[in-house]
Order: sequence, then C-alpha cells, then structure tokens
Amino acid sequence: MDYEEPQFFRVMQYARRADRDVVDMVSGNPDWDPPEGIRDGLRDYAEADAAQFQYAPSEGLRRLRERIAARRDIAVDRVVVTNGTGEANHLAMLGGLDHFPGEEVLLTDPVYPYYAGRANFLGATPTLVPVDDSGHLRPAAVREAASEETAVIVVNTPNNPTGAVYGADTMAEFAAIAEEYDALLVSDEVYDHFDYAGRFSSGLATGSPNVVATNGFSKSMAITGFRVGYAVFPPANGPTGELLERAKTRHMLTNITTSRPAQYAIERALATTPPDYYARCRDRLAARVETLCGALDDVGADYNRPEGGFYVMARFPSFPGSFENVYELIDEGGVAGMPGEAFGSASAGAIRFALVTPRVETAAERLRRFFA
Repeated sequence: MDYEEPQFFRVMQYARRADRDVVDMVSGNPDWDPPEGIRDGLRDYAEADAAQFQYAPSEGLRRLRERIAARRDIAVDRVVVTNGTGEANHLAMLGGLDHFPGEEVLLTDPVYPYYAGRANFLGATPTLVPVDDSGHLRPAAVREAASEETAVIVVNTPNNPTGAVYGADTMAEFAAIAEEYDALLVSDEVYDHFDYAGRFSSGLATGSPNVVATNGFSKSMAITGFRVGYAVFPPANGPTGELLERAKTRHMLTNITTSRPAQYAIERALATTPPDYYARCRDRLAARVETLCGALDDVGADYNRPEGGFYVMARFPSFPGSFENVYELIDEGGVAGMPGEAFGSASAGAIRFALVTPRVETAAERLRRFFA
C-alpha cells in the first residue's frame, strides 16, 4: 500500500471549499481544552532564565521521563521523548528492521495509513493482515501471515480506525509471535486513555524483550500541535538492548532534541491533572459514540461500535465510501468523513468518521436526512 499523497488533507481541503456548512469528521484533532497545567506550565516557562531556552537533553527532560516511567512502571532510562508519536513509531520500526532479519512489516487491514507509508519509506515490504468481522486483529491471523521475512509487527490499541481494544491475553499472544519469528512488536498506544471496554493492556505488560511501546500526549491532552511523544524500548542490558541506543542516536541525528517548553508544560500537566479530566474526556466521547451510532442504526448502516479511540467506520446501503461519494456527502449532506479505501482493501466501501467535534448531533441529523 502506497501513501504518497496526503489523502486526509485532500478531503479536508475539499470540505473547506464547499459552498455550504460542513461538519468536519475527517481529522483527529480533539476539540476540548487541554488540562490547565499546560497553560500554567507555559506561563511559568515564559519567565524562566535564559538557560532554559537552550537545548533540552536529547532523550527528553528528566522529570518528564520520570513521570512517564512511573506511569508505565519501568526504568526511566528506557524512555526516549520524541517529536510526536509518529517519530516514536518511526524509530521503533526502523530499529526493528535493522535488528531483526527480514524486510517485512505486518500491519492490520484496515490500517492507519501512516504506518503503511512509513514502511514504504523505510524500504520494507508491508503486508496487510485482515481483521475479523468485529474489527479485531486475531493472533491466529498474524501467526498465519508471519514468516522468516517478518521483522516488525505493528499493533495499535485502541485502534484507529476500527476502535478495537486488545486485552492482556491477546497482547501476550502478539508478543509471543514476535519472539517466535524473531521480530519486533511495535505497540502504538496513543489512544490508551480512551478505552470504553475497560480491557486495554499495554504491550509493556508482556515483559517481552521484543516489544517497543509508543505513546504521546496529542490526543489525551488535546495538544496535537505540541508534537511530544515517547517510546519505551527494551532494557539496554537485555537481548535487544541495542534498539534503545540506536534509537537515541537516530533521534539526536535527526532532531537533536524535542521542544523544551512543550515538554515542560506537559510535565506540569502530568503532575497536576486529576483523573477526572481524562474521565470527562472519555465520557464525552462515549456519548458521541452513542449519538452517531444511533443515527447509523436509523439509516441501516453496518458498523462496529468502537471499544476505544474516537473513530467509527460505517458502510451505508447502496452508497460505497469512495472518494466520489464522500465528496457527494460533503456537497449534499454537509458531513465530511474519510473514505475507507484510504485505510486498506478491507475497509474499501466504508466511511470513517472522527468524533472529535462538538457537532456530532448535527452530523447525526444530517446523515439521517441524507440517507432517508
């Protein structure tokens, strides 16, 4: 699967050019306020002395890494702070392709397109493994697809775009497959705060030396513009320890470091944000899931109710989700979604809707009218 054209922006730009009001359900930009600690941290940082305006340590501010390590119950030296979760995934996938034999990356179908694009960029062979009818990637399907050519297996939980959430037993099976085939499991957990099923389990819980977990704060703190993520690598003194040192070197050569004020503000927010903040965000999104899914039921759409994250993939009778039909839905219905074909062959014909807009009720009513 190629991802050379920025297809998300293609649809968003079409919606912006429309001559009517359109509810944007394409992008994954949260629409709520960040924790107050973000603003407090930025205000305080503005008054810091000149030394604080210089390079941060390449692997990330120590206090931020300590808070991440405490949450993950791992040693702080395993944490590398990156320029968004995207860089964390890049470093993990590149490290896996270098360290392990083979040139294949196993991905889910449907897949978040940037994983496939990154595999192409790295010169790897992406292989898409179809999910089952419930939207879940089954370990048996991964095992059947895996071979001596497999170097990396990428799992996203909660998943974009299917909404699937994987529990401890499933994650342990994914890790076991990675070990069996001498590959790396990259577990992207950027939506972990949005688990409605109560089943999420981090890849780190497997204790496998063949797992790198990636995460960030863009979604959970509604700060996509800050570009701060992180990766947790296996211990440096273990059998896959070189993954950590190579990632640090590549991060330094590419970026030197990550934004110091952004890290400072996030560390403040981690220290001061109560659990209620995340619970309110989760409850808000769960209510939006109910609203949109109610409309989908009314128009006879086929969909999987998301167990986590904030996306819904739906199929409408006699209205396949091609780019052409998505444009028609924008022009005639006033709702912008993302064509399923952008996520792989398994979702061709579907439309993915992002729930990060306060206008979900408006979108639901417009879908009812359009498909009446």
